[in-house]
Amino acid sequence: MAVDGLSCSLKASYNDFNLDVSFSVRAGELACIIGPSGCGKSTSLQLIAGLLKLDAGSLILNGKDLTKVPVHERQIAMVFQDYALFPHMNVEQNIAYPLKIRRDPKANRKDRVARLLSLVALEGYQKRRSQELSGGERQRVALARALASQPQLLLLDEPLSALDAKLRKHLREEIRRIHEETGITTIYVTHDQEEALSIADRIIVMNEGKVMQQGKGEDIYNSPNNLFVASFMGEGTTLPYSIIPKTIVNPESTRPFVFKPQEGEHSIFFRPEQALVQDDVNLPLSEYLPHLKFKDAEVVSCEFQGTHFRLACLWEGHTIICHSNHRPKKSRVTLGVRMRNLQEFLNGQSTTKSNLSNFD
Repeated sequence: MAVDGLSCSLKASYNDFNLDVSFSVRAGELACIIGPSGCGKSTSLQLIAGLLKLDAGSLILNGKDLTKVPVHERQIAMVFQDYALFPHMNVEQNIAYPLKIRRDPKANRKDRVARLLSLVALEGYQKRRSQELSGGERQRVALARALASQPQLLLLDEPLSALDAKLRKHLREEIRRIHEETGITTIYVTHDQEEALSIADRIIVMNEGKVMQQGKGEDIYNSPNNLFVASFMGEGTTLPYSIIPKTIVNPESTRPFVFKPQEGEHSIFFRPEQALVQDDVNLPLSEYLPHLKFKDAEVVSCEFQGTHFRLACLWEGHTIICHSNHRPKKSRVTLGVRMRNLQEFLNGQSTTKSNLSNFD
Protein backbone atom coordinates (compact mmCIF):
# COMPACT_ATOMS: atom_id res chain seq x y z
CA MET A 1 0.00 0.00 0.00
CA ALA A 2 1.41 3.35 -1.06
CA VAL A 3 2.21 5.88 1.69
CA ASP A 4 1.69 8.86 -0.61
CA GLY A 5 -1.41 9.25 -2.71
CA LEU A 6 -4.76 7.50 -2.46
CA SER A 7 -5.40 3.81 -1.97
CA CYS A 8 -9.01 2.76 -1.58
CA SER A 9 -11.35 -0.20 -1.45
CA LEU A 10 -14.96 0.92 -1.70
CA LYS A 11 -17.91 -1.35 -0.99
CA ALA A 12 -21.49 -0.13 -0.80
CA SER A 13 -24.91 -1.58 -1.57
CA TYR A 14 -28.04 0.22 -2.68
CA ASN A 15 -31.55 -0.93 -3.69
CA ASP A 16 -30.63 -1.73 -7.28
CA PHE A 17 -26.86 -1.37 -7.38
CA ASN A 18 -23.75 -2.82 -5.73
CA LEU A 19 -20.37 -1.08 -5.79
CA ASP A 20 -17.15 -3.00 -5.15
CA VAL A 21 -14.05 -1.24 -6.47
CA SER A 22 -10.40 -0.98 -5.52
CA PHE A 23 -7.88 1.39 -7.07
CA SER A 24 -4.94 3.62 -6.23
CA VAL A 25 -3.75 7.03 -7.37
CA ARG A 26 -0.16 8.13 -6.82
CA ALA A 27 0.57 11.45 -5.16
CA GLY A 28 0.51 14.26 -7.74
CA GLU A 29 -1.31 12.19 -10.39
CA LEU A 30 -4.41 13.23 -12.30
CA ALA A 31 -6.53 10.09 -12.59
CA CYS A 32 -9.71 9.82 -14.64
CA ILE A 33 -12.55 7.48 -13.70
CA ILE A 34 -14.53 6.67 -16.82
CA GLY A 35 -17.43 4.41 -17.63
CA PRO A 36 -21.04 4.38 -18.88
CA SER A 37 -23.86 6.13 -17.03
CA GLY A 38 -24.82 4.32 -13.84
CA CYS A 39 -21.54 2.42 -13.46
CA GLY A 40 -20.68 4.01 -10.09
CA LYS A 41 -18.28 6.82 -11.04
CA SER A 42 -19.94 9.64 -9.09
CA THR A 43 -20.87 7.28 -6.25
CA SER A 44 -17.17 6.43 -5.85
CA LEU A 45 -16.29 10.12 -5.58
CA GLN A 46 -18.98 10.72 -2.97
CA LEU A 47 -17.76 7.76 -0.93
CA ILE A 48 -14.20 9.10 -1.04
CA ALA A 49 -15.40 12.58 -0.04
CA GLY A 50 -17.46 11.13 2.81
CA LEU A 51 -20.79 12.34 1.41
CA LEU A 52 -21.97 8.72 1.29
CA LYS A 53 -21.23 6.04 3.86
CA LEU A 54 -19.10 2.98 3.11
CA ASP A 55 -20.52 -0.42 3.97
CA ALA A 56 -17.01 -1.86 4.04
CA GLY A 57 -13.54 -1.19 2.73
CA SER A 58 -10.77 1.29 3.40
CA LEU A 59 -9.69 4.76 2.34
CA ILE A 60 -6.04 5.72 2.83
CA LEU A 61 -4.84 9.18 1.81
CA ASN A 62 -1.14 9.97 2.20
CA GLY A 63 -0.81 7.26 4.84
CA LYS A 64 -3.85 8.33 6.90
CA ASP A 65 -6.96 6.18 7.23
CA LEU A 66 -9.95 8.40 6.41
CA THR A 67 -12.62 5.71 6.63
CA LYS A 68 -14.21 7.16 9.77
CA VAL A 69 -12.96 10.74 9.47
CA PRO A 70 -15.76 13.38 9.17
CA VAL A 71 -16.18 15.12 5.82
CA HIS A 72 -14.85 18.49 7.00
CA GLU A 73 -11.64 16.92 8.35
CA ARG A 74 -10.64 14.88 5.27
CA GLN A 75 -8.77 17.69 3.44
CA ILE A 76 -10.63 16.72 0.29
CA ALA A 77 -12.25 19.28 -2.03
CA MET A 78 -14.89 18.49 -4.63
CA VAL A 79 -16.15 20.31 -7.72
CA PHE A 80 -19.67 19.21 -8.66
CA GLN A 81 -21.20 18.91 -12.10
CA ASP A 82 -23.40 21.99 -11.56
CA TYR A 83 -20.56 24.02 -9.89
CA ALA A 84 -22.81 24.83 -6.85
CA LEU A 85 -21.73 28.48 -6.52
CA PHE A 86 -23.52 30.60 -3.93
CA PRO A 87 -25.78 32.92 -5.98
CA HIS A 88 -25.90 35.65 -3.29
CA MET A 89 -22.09 35.93 -3.21
CA ASN A 90 -19.73 37.50 -5.70
CA VAL A 91 -16.72 35.68 -7.12
CA GLU A 92 -14.36 36.80 -4.36
CA GLN A 93 -16.78 35.73 -1.63
CA ASN A 94 -17.40 32.36 -3.25
CA ILE A 95 -13.70 31.55 -3.48
CA ALA A 96 -12.96 32.90 0.01
CA TYR A 97 -15.77 30.94 1.66
CA PRO A 98 -13.66 27.89 2.65
CA LEU A 99 -11.03 30.27 4.07
CA LYS A 100 -13.68 32.18 6.01
CA ILE A 101 -14.98 28.95 7.53
CA ARG A 102 -11.39 28.14 8.48
CA ARG A 103 -11.14 31.64 10.03
CA ASP A 104 -8.15 32.74 8.02
CA PRO A 105 -7.33 36.45 8.47
CA LYS A 106 -9.19 38.71 6.03
CA ALA A 107 -5.97 40.06 4.45
CA ASN A 108 -4.76 36.52 3.82
CA ARG A 109 -8.09 35.60 2.24
CA LYS A 110 -7.91 38.54 -0.14
CA ASP A 111 -4.38 37.69 -1.21
CA ARG A 112 -5.22 34.00 -1.65
CA VAL A 113 -8.27 34.82 -3.78
CA ALA A 114 -6.21 37.10 -6.03
CA ARG A 115 -3.62 34.36 -6.58
CA LEU A 116 -6.27 31.75 -7.32
CA LEU A 117 -8.02 34.03 -9.81
CA SER A 118 -4.69 34.47 -11.56
CA LEU A 119 -4.23 30.69 -11.58
CA VAL A 120 -7.61 30.15 -13.29
CA ALA A 121 -7.14 33.17 -15.60
CA LEU A 122 -9.96 35.28 -14.11
CA GLU A 123 -8.03 38.28 -12.83
CA GLY A 124 -10.32 41.22 -12.10
CA TYR A 125 -13.48 39.12 -11.64
CA GLN A 126 -13.61 39.53 -7.84
CA LYS A 127 -16.84 41.60 -7.70
CA ARG A 128 -18.85 39.79 -10.37
CA ARG A 129 -21.92 37.80 -9.40
CA SER A 130 -22.26 34.18 -10.44
CA GLN A 131 -25.28 35.05 -12.61
CA GLU A 132 -23.03 37.34 -14.67
CA LEU A 133 -20.58 34.56 -15.52
CA SER A 134 -20.56 32.17 -18.46
CA GLY A 135 -20.59 28.42 -17.88
CA GLY A 136 -16.83 28.20 -18.40
CA GLU A 137 -16.21 31.09 -15.98
CA ARG A 138 -18.42 29.51 -13.30
CA GLN A 139 -16.49 26.28 -13.71
CA ARG A 140 -13.21 28.13 -13.12
CA VAL A 141 -14.59 29.88 -10.04
CA ALA A 142 -15.75 26.53 -8.63
CA LEU A 143 -12.28 25.11 -9.26
CA ALA A 144 -10.61 28.10 -7.58
CA ARG A 145 -12.92 27.71 -4.56
CA ALA A 146 -12.03 24.02 -4.30
CA LEU A 147 -8.31 24.88 -4.38
CA ALA A 148 -8.65 27.67 -1.80
CA SER A 149 -8.46 25.30 1.18
CA GLN A 150 -5.28 23.67 -0.20
CA PRO A 151 -6.72 20.13 -0.19
CA GLN A 152 -4.64 16.98 -0.29
CA LEU A 153 -7.07 15.48 -2.80
CA LEU A 154 -9.21 17.22 -5.44
CA LEU A 155 -12.32 15.49 -6.82
CA LEU A 156 -13.92 16.68 -10.08
CA ASP A 157 -17.31 15.20 -10.97
CA GLU A 158 -17.87 15.68 -14.74
CA PRO A 159 -17.05 19.41 -14.44
CA LEU A 160 -17.25 20.10 -18.19
CA SER A 161 -20.31 18.07 -19.16
CA ALA A 162 -22.64 21.09 -19.47
CA LEU A 163 -20.31 22.99 -21.83
CA ASP A 164 -20.07 22.93 -25.62
CA ALA A 165 -17.40 20.80 -27.29
CA LYS A 166 -14.97 23.62 -28.16
CA LEU A 167 -15.09 25.11 -24.66
CA ARG A 168 -14.71 21.66 -23.08
CA LYS A 169 -11.53 21.07 -25.03
CA HIS A 170 -10.10 24.46 -24.00
CA LEU A 171 -11.00 24.03 -20.33
CA ARG A 172 -9.67 20.49 -20.07
CA GLU A 173 -6.32 21.89 -21.22
CA GLU A 174 -6.65 24.55 -18.52
CA ILE A 175 -7.44 21.93 -15.88
CA ARG A 176 -4.34 20.00 -16.91
CA ARG A 177 -2.25 23.18 -16.70
CA ILE A 178 -3.63 24.04 -13.26
CA HIS A 179 -2.99 20.50 -12.09
CA GLU A 180 0.63 20.69 -13.19
CA GLU A 181 1.08 24.04 -11.45
CA THR A 182 -0.48 22.92 -8.15
CA GLY A 183 0.62 19.26 -8.08
CA ILE A 184 -2.53 18.27 -6.15
CA THR A 185 -3.56 14.63 -6.42
CA THR A 186 -6.74 14.72 -8.51
CA ILE A 187 -9.54 12.33 -9.48
CA TYR A 188 -11.60 13.43 -12.47
CA VAL A 189 -14.84 11.67 -13.38
CA THR A 190 -15.86 11.79 -17.04
CA HIS A 191 -17.85 9.83 -19.61
CA ASP A 192 -15.77 11.29 -22.46
CA GLN A 193 -13.06 8.91 -23.73
CA GLU A 194 -11.15 11.63 -25.59
CA GLU A 195 -11.15 13.80 -22.47
CA ALA A 196 -9.77 10.98 -20.31
CA LEU A 197 -7.08 9.96 -22.82
CA SER A 198 -5.93 13.56 -23.32
CA ILE A 199 -5.44 14.72 -19.73
CA ALA A 200 -5.06 11.70 -17.42
CA ASP A 201 -1.88 10.21 -16.00
CA ARG A 202 -3.94 7.17 -15.04
CA ILE A 203 -7.32 5.95 -16.28
CA ILE A 204 -9.70 3.79 -14.22
CA VAL A 205 -12.37 2.13 -16.39
CA MET A 206 -15.53 1.11 -14.54
CA ASN A 207 -18.62 -0.88 -15.46
CA GLU A 208 -21.53 -2.10 -13.32
CA GLY A 209 -19.89 -1.09 -10.04
CA LYS A 210 -16.52 -2.72 -10.74
CA VAL A 211 -13.11 -1.67 -12.05
CA MET A 212 -12.50 -3.26 -15.45
CA GLN A 213 -8.95 -1.96 -15.92
CA GLN A 214 -6.65 0.79 -14.68
CA GLY A 215 -3.37 2.11 -16.05
CA LYS A 216 -1.91 4.56 -18.53
CA GLY A 217 -4.18 5.70 -21.33
CA GLU A 218 -2.03 4.25 -24.09
CA ASP A 219 -1.92 0.85 -22.36
CA ILE A 220 -5.68 0.73 -21.91
CA TYR A 221 -6.31 1.79 -25.52
CA ASN A 222 -3.72 -0.53 -27.08
CA SER A 223 -3.89 -3.49 -24.68
CA PRO A 224 -7.41 -3.72 -23.20
CA ASN A 225 -8.06 -6.48 -20.66
CA ASN A 226 -11.45 -7.33 -22.10
CA LEU A 227 -13.85 -6.56 -24.92
CA PHE A 228 -15.81 -4.08 -22.79
CA VAL A 229 -12.72 -1.91 -22.29
CA ALA A 230 -11.70 -2.35 -25.93
CA SER A 231 -15.06 -1.16 -27.27
CA PHE A 232 -15.70 1.50 -24.61
CA MET A 233 -12.31 3.19 -24.92
CA GLY A 234 -12.63 3.90 -28.62
CA GLU A 235 -14.20 2.36 -31.68
CA GLY A 236 -13.27 -1.00 -33.06
CA THR A 237 -14.43 -4.07 -34.96
CA THR A 238 -15.06 -7.43 -33.30
CA LEU A 239 -15.11 -10.50 -35.55
CA PRO A 240 -15.24 -14.25 -34.85
CA TYR A 241 -11.83 -15.92 -34.81
CA SER A 242 -13.21 -18.44 -37.34
CA ILE A 243 -12.98 -15.91 -40.20
CA ILE A 244 -9.17 -16.05 -40.19
CA PRO A 245 -8.61 -19.07 -42.52
CA LYS A 246 -10.68 -17.52 -45.33
CA THR A 247 -9.07 -14.05 -45.03
CA ILE A 248 -5.44 -14.58 -44.04
CA VAL A 249 -2.72 -13.54 -46.48
CA ASN A 250 0.80 -14.51 -45.51
CA PRO A 251 3.06 -13.19 -48.31
CA GLU A 252 6.64 -14.34 -48.64
CA SER A 253 6.54 -16.13 -45.30
CA THR A 254 8.05 -19.51 -44.52
CA ARG A 255 6.24 -19.57 -41.18
CA PRO A 256 2.66 -20.76 -41.71
CA PHE A 257 -0.10 -19.55 -39.43
CA VAL A 258 -1.44 -22.29 -37.15
CA PHE A 259 -5.21 -21.88 -36.81
CA LYS A 260 -6.18 -22.93 -33.27
CA PRO A 261 -9.72 -21.95 -32.30
CA GLN A 262 -10.26 -22.14 -28.55
CA GLU A 263 -13.36 -23.47 -26.88
CA GLY A 264 -15.77 -20.66 -26.02
CA GLU A 265 -16.55 -17.32 -27.67
CA HIS A 266 -13.28 -16.76 -29.51
CA SER A 267 -12.96 -13.39 -31.24
CA ILE A 268 -10.55 -10.85 -32.70
CA PHE A 269 -10.63 -7.05 -32.43
CA PHE A 270 -8.94 -4.16 -34.21
CA ARG A 271 -9.18 -0.36 -34.30
CA PRO A 272 -10.55 1.54 -37.34
CA GLU A 273 -7.27 3.36 -37.92
CA GLN A 274 -5.53 -0.03 -38.26
CA ALA A 275 -7.59 -1.02 -41.32
CA LEU A 276 -6.37 -0.33 -44.86
CA VAL A 277 -8.88 0.64 -47.57
CA GLN A 278 -8.45 -0.03 -51.31
CA ASP A 279 -11.28 1.16 -53.58
CA ASP A 280 -9.64 0.43 -56.94
CA VAL A 281 -10.26 -3.17 -58.07
CA ASN A 282 -7.40 -2.87 -60.55
CA LEU A 283 -4.85 -2.32 -57.78
CA PRO A 284 -3.71 -4.77 -55.11
CA LEU A 285 -3.98 -4.01 -51.41
CA SER A 286 -0.76 -2.21 -50.53
CA GLU A 287 0.21 -4.49 -47.67
CA TYR A 288 3.25 -6.78 -47.68
CA LEU A 289 3.15 -8.10 -44.12
CA PRO A 290 0.89 -10.95 -42.95
CA HIS A 291 -2.67 -9.61 -42.85
CA LEU A 292 -6.36 -10.37 -43.11
CA LYS A 293 -7.96 -9.38 -46.41
CA PHE A 294 -11.68 -8.65 -46.70
CA LYS A 295 -12.65 -8.63 -50.37
CA ASP A 296 -15.77 -7.05 -51.84
CA ALA A 297 -16.89 -5.22 -48.69
CA GLU A 298 -19.89 -2.92 -49.21
CA VAL A 299 -19.58 0.68 -47.99
CA VAL A 300 -22.85 1.28 -46.14
CA SER A 301 -21.94 4.67 -44.65
CA CYS A 302 -19.22 7.26 -45.12
CA GLU A 303 -18.85 10.20 -42.71
CA PHE A 304 -16.33 13.02 -43.06
CA GLN A 305 -14.81 13.69 -39.63
CA GLY A 306 -12.27 16.38 -40.45
CA THR A 307 -9.03 14.38 -40.36
CA HIS A 308 -10.48 11.29 -42.06
CA PHE A 309 -13.55 9.57 -43.46
CA ARG A 310 -15.21 7.06 -41.16
CA LEU A 311 -16.49 4.06 -43.12
CA ALA A 312 -18.88 1.36 -42.02
CA CYS A 313 -18.48 -1.59 -44.38
CA LEU A 314 -20.49 -4.80 -44.60
CA TRP A 315 -18.54 -7.98 -45.26
CA GLU A 316 -20.30 -11.38 -45.18
CA GLY A 317 -22.79 -10.11 -42.60
CA HIS A 318 -20.17 -8.43 -40.39
CA THR A 319 -19.81 -4.66 -39.98
CA ILE A 320 -16.22 -3.42 -40.19
CA ILE A 321 -15.41 0.13 -39.07
CA CYS A 322 -12.38 1.75 -40.71
CA HIS A 323 -10.82 5.13 -41.43
CA SER A 324 -9.77 6.38 -44.86
CA ASN A 325 -7.93 9.53 -45.86
CA HIS A 326 -10.20 9.89 -48.91
CA ARG A 327 -13.81 9.23 -49.82
CA PRO A 328 -14.07 5.87 -51.64
CA LYS A 329 -14.90 6.19 -55.34
CA LYS A 330 -16.71 2.86 -55.41
CA SER A 331 -19.38 1.30 -53.22
CA ARG A 332 -17.28 -1.89 -52.98
CA VAL A 333 -13.83 -1.90 -51.38
CA THR A 334 -11.13 -4.27 -50.21
CA LEU A 335 -10.06 -3.96 -46.59
CA GLY A 336 -6.97 -5.24 -44.84
CA VAL A 337 -5.61 -5.35 -41.30
CA ARG A 338 -2.17 -6.57 -40.24
CA MET A 339 -2.04 -9.68 -38.09
CA ARG A 340 0.18 -7.86 -35.61
CA ASN A 341 -2.64 -5.35 -35.04
CA LEU A 342 -5.23 -7.96 -34.09
CA GLN A 343 -6.17 -8.49 -30.46
CA GLU A 344 -7.55 -11.84 -29.38
CA PHE A 345 -10.31 -12.42 -26.81
CA LEU A 346 -11.83 -15.54 -25.32
CA ASN A 347 -15.26 -15.19 -23.70
CA GLY A 348 -14.73 -11.45 -23.64
CA GLN A 349 -11.35 -11.59 -21.87
CA SER A 350 -7.94 -10.98 -23.41
CA THR A 351 -6.32 -14.36 -23.84
CA THR A 352 -2.78 -15.08 -22.66
CA LYS A 353 -2.60 -18.02 -25.07
CA SER A 354 -2.77 -15.88 -28.17
CA ASN A 355 -2.45 -17.65 -31.50
CA LEU A 356 -1.43 -14.31 -33.04
CA SER A 357 1.78 -13.88 -31.05
CA ASN A 358 3.94 -15.09 -33.96
CA PHE A 359 3.07 -11.87 -35.76
CA ASP A 360 4.02 -9.44 -32.95
